[in-house]
Amino acid sequence: MTRNPHGSSGEPNPLRALDLDRLRRRTSMKWRAHPEDVLPLWVAEMDVPLAPSVVRALTDAVALGDTGYPAGTGYAEALAGFAGKRWGWSGFDVRRTAVVPDVMLGVVEMLRLVTGPGDAVVVNPPVYPPFFQFVGHMDRRVVEAPLGPDLRLDFDVLEEAFRQSVAGGRRAAYLLCSPHNPTGTVHTAEELSTVARLAGEYGVRVVADEIHAPLVVGDTDFVPYLDVPGGGGGLSLMSASKAWNLAGLKAALAIAGPESAADLALLPEEVGHGPSHLGVLAHTAALRDGTAWLDALLAGLDENRRLLAELLAEHLPDVRWRPGDATYLAWLDCRALGLGDDPADVFLRRGRVALNSGLPFGTGGAGYVRLNLATSPEIVTEAVTRMTAALK
Repeated sequence: MTRNPHGSSGEPNPLRALDLDRLRRRTSMKWRAHPEDVLPLWVAEMDVPLAPSVVRALTDAVALGDTGYPAGTGYAEALAGFAGKRWGWSGFDVRRTAVVPDVMLGVVEMLRLVTGPGDAVVVNPPVYPPFFQFVGHMDRRVVEAPLGPDLRLDFDVLEEAFRQSVAGGRRAAYLLCSPHNPTGTVHTAEELSTVARLAGEYGVRVVADEIHAPLVVGDTDFVPYLDVPGGGGGLSLMSASKAWNLAGLKAALAIAGPESAADLALLPEEVGHGPSHLGVLAHTAALRDGTAWLDALLAGLDENRRLLAELLAEHLPDVRWRPGDATYLAWLDCRALGLGDDPADVFLRRGRVALNSGLPFGTGGAGYVRLNLATSPEIVTEAVTRMTAALK
């Protein structure tokens, strides 16, 4: 594997490239949802310029007028190369992939392939809020299997959720968030193998949202679910969106294991009409030629993690945080501050800093906030300053 955890790629830290004045010129959700006096550290957008390889791919396409419909397997081939070098995943098969509009719409389509209306979908709260929203919208039942106190999978709880979900002969799926959002937990190969064993025993189909896979820091290794023993019956969704800040350039890949290829083959042809051609080009360029930029980003995120830990210890010692090994999100336990179930509301009203409320993340979210670390050290520092002021 060629992952460079220390960022000695020669690339400058992209998190230090843009100042607040320039960022406020952006018109995306992060910078338009709140008034200008609010410091936004909530939605998963990064305060970075695009990787040079992505810029070249987009400008070349626009100059050529190449803005039609997506075609070919370039995206899958780029991800296969990246996965082989980064994670040692030699079993990635481009023939078992399909381009989908984005990860969550891909999740919906995968769940439609393996479950029916009224069937259960198991999730591990606290977890990404759209899991609840999309599953409910497609007429499936959410069954919670909360994480343990250590913010890792609790297999006794998970097994009971599987047992309940398939009672009466119903079909069921497990929507696995790997790495986990918002905790940053990276599931180990042993944990994922246990998931595969339990899923096999109970006939539960695993759909893995692995969008944060490139965002693993330090010496921790990401393990693709489809690459663990017994995981070949699963379905995975991957994308360059989160790691290279491409949310506005829609594209993702659905990937089937050897035993689930027949399921993926049933994906309706029209689903492939949803991705953006420019999105596919941008994601392909990121995966093929943007790894040095990614390494510099990961090194910058690691610095921000250490900075946040130091700032909390000095200014907000009652806020507890167990840094995860992935994502650019910090899941902060603010229950000891006495701010009630929704401290994000207090930080916004009194401190003018926007964080995600923990409540929409499900069981275990009350009293927590999610803070986006993908910004400059100066903005991280200002955010903690404002949070501290909100308590006075």
